[in-house]
Amino acid sequence: MFSDLSLVSLLVVFAATAGVILLCGVRMTALADRLADRTGLGEALVGGVLLGAATSLSGTVVSVTAALDGRASLAFSNGVGGIAAQTAFLALADLMHRRANLEHAAAELANVFQGGVLMLLLTLPILAWTAPEVTLLAVHPISLVLLVVYAGGVFASHRVRQDPMWEPVETPQTEQDEPEEDDTDRRPTIHLIAVFGLLMGIMGACGWTVAQVAETLTDRYALQASLVGALMTAVVTSLPELVTTLAAVRQRALQLAVGGIIGGNTFDVLFLTLSDVGYREGSLYHAVGPSDYFWLATGLLMTAILTLGLLYRQRQGPGGIGVESLALLGVYGAAILVQSLA
Repeated sequence: MFSDLSLVSLLVVFAATAGVILLCGVRMTALADRLADRTGLGEALVGGVLLGAATSLSGTVVSVTAALDGRASLAFSNGVGGIAAQTAFLALADLMHRRANLEHAAAELANVFQGGVLMLLLTLPILAWTAPEVTLLAVHPISLVLLVVYAGGVFASHRVRQDPMWEPVETPQTEQDEPEEDDTDRRPTIHLIAVFGLLMGIMGACGWTVAQVAETLTDRYALQASLVGALMTAVVTSLPELVTTLAAVRQRALQLAVGGIIGGNTFDVLFLTLSDVGYREGSLYHAVGPSDYFWLATGLLMTAILTLGLLYRQRQGPGGIGVESLALLGVYGAAILVQSLA
């Protein structure tokens, strides 16, 4: 269907789809903030699980579609490339929050814990790559381990929030996660959930469209699949995370902003599980190359910097941005340069 379109038409479809993803992302942020207050689950957990998974849906569809079409590199790099891009978005949000370093103000143990879970998840594909290629029904065992670790991490994150063993020191710059008292939205909670689900469906359809356009461009112009996945589809499908993060910071829902990025990244690792299931030619982890794992290593490095920033909690960095945010932008920019020149 897309193979007959001209380059201009493909770019128009791509841009229009990106616009729909952006609009859905903005709407979902407001709904997630209300659901966090009404359910009592808190911004960090709702941002990390509900909002993170929902805004990642379009990216999930891209990876699965690519895997089903036998495009292992595109499926893999789309998932791990999105992790790097979304982490860099937090640095942009830090620039927007002028009162203090974002990682200082958004003190929340659940976010720190999820950062550790994400680093654990990102090491597992490397373990699979360096181990012998063993599959069961063309699925590598590590894909199942990723699911188990993710589920355990979600459960443990909720427990950490409910019964923390330590708490961050409160400072004048710390923003508390308090339910909003002036909730003027009179719609029942079930209605909010239904609207949220509808937006998720739209984003899934957008993800399929992005995948088709990307595959067409890759074939027609002989582009490197890892580059298209990490810097094209991953960035476009990550736009909801950028919009929701900036919108959450503007609403001073800082735990939701940080939790949405970390939680979205954690969910994005499951792209690899779903892609491995969809890729029927063997282990996905052995079908991709160093350029794909380069982006996984970049995401792992950036997650480590972010988690250390959440622990160090610098009050105010140079120029109003935290040192860890400067490091995140530097690492991401260097990664793009290296991959473009490769």
